[in-house]
Amino acid sequence: MKILDKSQIQEADRQTIAMKSISSFQLMESAAKACRDWIVNRFDNNQHFSFICGTGNNGGDGLTLYRLLMEKNYPCILYEFPVGDNPTEEYLENKRKIEADLILKLTPEAFSSISNKDIIIDGLLGTGINRPVIGELKKVIQSLNALPNTIISIDIPSGLFSEYNSNNPGDGILQANFTLSFQMPKLAFLLPEQGEKAGQFHLLDIGLNTEFIEKVKTPYHYLTTKKANSLFKLPKKFDHKGKNGHHLLVAGSKGKMGAAILAAKGSLRSGVGKLSILTPQSGIEVLQNSIPESMIEFNNGINCLSGYYNYNFNTISLGPGIGTSNETAQFVFSLLSKTQAQMVIDADAINILANKPKWIKKLPKNTILTPHPKEFERLVGSWQNDQEKLEHLSQFCQKYHLICILKGAHTAIAFPNRTLWFNSTGNPGMAKAGSGDVLTGIIGGLLAKGYPPQVAALLGVYAHGRSGDLKLKSHSSTFLISSDLISGLSEVWKEMQESS
Repeated sequence: MKILDKSQIQEADRQTIAMKSISSFQLMESAAKACRDWIVNRFDNNQHFSFICGTGNNGGDGLTLYRLLMEKNYPCILYEFPVGDNPTEEYLENKRKIEADLILKLTPEAFSSISNKDIIIDGLLGTGINRPVIGELKKVIQSLNALPNTIISIDIPSGLFSEYNSNNPGDGILQANFTLSFQMPKLAFLLPEQGEKAGQFHLLDIGLNTEFIEKVKTPYHYLTTKKANSLFKLPKKFDHKGKNGHHLLVAGSKGKMGAAILAAKGSLRSGVGKLSILTPQSGIEVLQNSIPESMIEFNNGINCLSGYYNYNFNTISLGPGIGTSNETAQFVFSLLSKTQAQMVIDADAINILANKPKWIKKLPKNTILTPHPKEFERLVGSWQNDQEKLEHLSQFCQKYHLICILKGAHTAIAFPNRTLWFNSTGNPGMAKAGSGDVLTGIIGGLLAKGYPPQVAALLGVYAHGRSGDLKLKSHSSTFLISSDLISGLSEVWKEMQESS
């Protein structure tokens, strides 16, 4: 799914109106119907709604939704707040369909009359704003944020810019519990600066021109379930372990064997045919006891990886728990100097590369790096805002012809052609030590099974996050641990098989 910027979304609206020979008012009706259907599917008509509408097109969406819910016998109250000097034509056209005495002015006193059981529908501002909210409108937003009510924003929370919000103070942005976004997410929803303002966002198909969306160019994409399922390859009846690949995991050091175990189990749950683990001698016993399905390759090092790499594997994952000692760094140098294998680079291996940036050029094309933000900062330097961070990410991948998975909420997967995908799965409970080690194992296993690096990166990130989401059915997010992600993978692959 493509992520379009504000001007592209506006052009999509225009193209849709022209192609379907409809009015902007009719497109607004389609958007409001999609919102109505979402609400009706979740709330019965005993639920009260308070609408807060500005006088622009977002307010027009709000008025239309108000009318449609009233037709379904939902109890609704409508408040109007003037935005700008002149209401839009679409707003006025919708306003004429509502009895004048049902439209109340939003005053300070009005806030005290809103029951805290009412759901507030935010139709104040849409995607058209280009500067932070100030004045009376800002006071309205702050008053709404102070209420205990559930808030549903139409298309975008009022005050939030569609893309980047580094110069947009949060005190002028509405905090939504839910955002009903039309057709696709806004880039701002996926970025740390103000993305939390959207709450849980839901994508509603309002019938925008698919031909235009397919042709329009954007570097940003959203990794949906549909896309992930299309990448998954069904197992074949006559496959054997050799067909399912052989993965070498280079991991572990004294005191950090847990990282190796988590990565190994993640790899095995990817469906890889064979797994070998190259680890220091101090880790052999614990690995053989913990992971009987794996084979152990011997390294000269006792407590850390040491010496030279003398193996011949086509797929290697390197980094979980290896440490950053000089001995280990020299071993990493020997490995990078000898192999042209498909690789996943994680954790301490990334930190070693950050200290030895010239070694990055040794990485084979389409090597997959999986840093968290601090590790990525060590590679490329600091950034001032989300926009600069994404630019660093794209430039880094293009310069070295690498794939980089920047972990976090809506993990970003960047490719050498400067395209960037944001993940749709995952939850805050996954922000625990070891979660990234599991991801490394999954992606390495998928590479070994024969998935191209670009596909392994996308499918691995999606499956990792989806496993975490499925675990919330039986686990509290707060108490989720990284091992839970491993057991959840079986259900992820089963889902994919059943959808194929």
